[in-house]
Amino acid sequence: MKRLVYPAVFTPDEEGGYTVEVPDLPGCVTEGDDLEESISMAEDAASGWILGELEEGNQFPSPSTLIAIEVPEGSFKSLITVDIESYADRYGSKAVRKSLTIPAWLNTYGEKNNINFSQVLTEALIKKAEES
Repeated sequence: MKRLVYPAVFTPDEEGGYTVEVPDLPGCVTEGDDLEESISMAEDAASGWILGELEEGNQFPSPSTLIAIEVPEGSFKSLITVDIESYADRYGSKAVRKSLTIPAWLNTYGEKNNINFSQVLTEALIKKAEES
């Protein structure tokens, strides 16, 4: 899956740092002690939000354009990058058992050659998702 770019709204806190909201992802709000940490926290929160939706079999919202996002006075907007594949490698733990049918000859070939069927299917599905 390709990287996604979402707009985020950064609101300075009185004590320092920022509160960050990703408007396209309802309830996706986080904060950081400085701008660098706030960006990192926003990317992490958005990645977790989207991964949760994918693990539940739900669609996730497409990113809005930066220009379409309204910003309250005193706040500013910027783009954040969401890399679901990288995030899932680190934090995704939910696995789903699938039952499928393949030709007998292909099963024999795979077993004789020590092919990990789950890994092959996962890689093929990721490649297919990247194409769409």
